[in-house]
Amino acid sequence: MLVLGIETSCDETGVALVRDGELLTDVTATSMDEYARFGGIIPEIASRAHLESFVPTLDAALEKAEVELGDVDAIAVTAGPGLVGPLTIGVSAAKALALALGKPLYGVNHIVGHLAVDQLVNGEFPERFIGLVVSGGHSHLLRVGNIATDITELGGTLDDAAGEAFDKVGRLLGLPYPGGPHIDRLSQQGDRYAIGFPRGLSRGKDKVRHQFNYSFSGLKTAVARYVEGCEARGEDIPKADVAASFSYAVVDVLLEKAFNACETFESDTLVIGGGFSANSMLREIAAERAAKYGVTVRIPPIRYCTDNGAMIAALGWSLAREGVDPSPLSVTVNTGLPREQIVLR
Repeated sequence: MLVLGIETSCDETGVALVRDGELLTDVTATSMDEYARFGGIIPEIASRAHLESFVPTLDAALEKAEVELGDVDAIAVTAGPGLVGPLTIGVSAAKALALALGKPLYGVNHIVGHLAVDQLVNGEFPERFIGLVVSGGHSHLLRVGNIATDITELGGTLDDAAGEAFDKVGRLLGLPYPGGPHIDRLSQQGDRYAIGFPRGLSRGKDKVRHQFNYSFSGLKTAVARYVEGCEARGEDIPKADVAASFSYAVVDVLLEKAFNACETFESDTLVIGGGFSANSMLREIAAERAAKYGVTVRIPPIRYCTDNGAMIAALGWSLAREGVDPSPLSVTVNTGLPREQIVLR
């Protein structure tokens, strides 16, 4: 079974090929550098970049894998969630290929793909596990019985996602876009205990009512007030300490709820995916707490944390292996695709 995976949910054009659970190639073209001066993604620019990049990226993937289009047995493409323009480019291309080749098409869930890619690196998933997906636009806790057929959303962010909060705090500190990698590097020079920033939905009634939900808007505001206070007093902003303390506040609450979910649902495995899973502090503290809770933590290599075609090909291969019915050729995109809907009908 050779599956072609196509990812165009935001600003990366990703194409990958997976054969029987083995990644043959993964090629990505990104337009990220074009958004630095805007401080965020511009959907129209991203859409045009996908139009320009798709065919060259597809050709490069086929050449590296040393296969022909006719060798492909199934096509998987991100159908949501994401930006409507970029998603439409990818789904349109996938539908054209599926129709021309007479191959089944799977319009798949981007969020689930961030977990599915881990099996290409760390092997088959256990019978059940808890999944934590954290990125620029998403922060979700999922209970997974089968990556292709059985996913239940336990909770998610009620406002800013973790990566989104990092971008906003990066702007407060005068760091380039995207803020995540720059804050990560800066935090390694600071003291994570220097400033006691709040942990959203982690105390009292909020902790009970929102056991598996996240909120980072209050934390972002607390950082803004701290920075404003330093400026009002004419003091230098201790940027490294702010970055480290802010990062620790985000990582602390993300992992506290994730390991709590492992205990609640008697799961001994936590799989973490998404762009923010590349964060060094998250990886460090996850490893420390894994030993404490007796839980195995699986995080794919950094190259598979950001959006890529491999995650979509991996999920498509899992769907095909489980005999899940493909999507119709009339399938369209769903920018708010529910996390529990693995394949779009």
